Amino acid sequence: MTKAAIRAAATAIGLTLDDDQAEKLLRLRHLLLEANARFNLTAITADEDILALHFMDSLTPLPFIRAAQGAPGARLTLIDVGSGAGFPGIPLKIAMPELEVTLMDGTAKKVRFCQQAIAALALADIRAIHARAEEAGHQRAHRERYDVVIARAVAPMPTLAEYLLPLARVGGLCIAMKGSEAQREAAEAAGAIAKLGGAPPQVHPVRLPDRADQRALILVHKVAPTPKLYPRAGGAPRKAALR
Repeated sequence: MTKAAIRAAATAIGLTLDDDQAEKLLRLRHLLLEANARFNLTAITADEDILALHFMDSLTPLPFIRAAQGAPGARLTLIDVGSGAGFPGIPLKIAMPELEVTLMDGTAKKVRFCQQAIAALALADIRAIHARAEEAGHQRAHRERYDVVIARAVAPMPTLAEYLLPLARVGGLCIAMKGSEAQREAAEAAGAIAKLGGAPPQVHPVRLPDRADQRALILVHKVAPTPKLYPRAGGAPRKAALR
């Protein structure tokens, strides 16, 4: 992988990265592979797959996040739920430095890697925390605090809606990064989304460079406060998803 390849891949999906941003992504690749040799962080290890499935996939929501920003350069808070090894949150922070990013995951080793990557890349206004969405959604520091709430490959949409919407402020945006079943998942989650204070979901197809698989973003605007009951505890969002 090279900086030129990273910039070319970004151009292929309609984005622009400068040399410094490409350099940071290249360093993130080195950090990821080095840590992955010690403990399992990701099954995606080939350069072409890291570039497409980690870096470019993470950046597909960028135009919608910028649209939510209002004025260019305006402060915007984002939480990445179930961030894992920092995707999509770290690439989004690199590509959009003005974002204030919280990476949240329930696995301590992944949180530690994110903290180490943040320090190694000298990124400001980004943190990684060890927490579960079911708990954070009831904590004053997180409940209805974020402009953008995003998740990738965390749970089916009816369950994911209960994780995401309690964290978004009224007027904020939730983004679920999904695959070929996004339209079906959005339809299945419509009732849950309405109960949680969201507007009807919108599905936007996205593409990755040199990849034929179908991907889409499910966008949900928060239009009303989430009832205090949600998110439910004890694994209820997974065991008995809202309908």
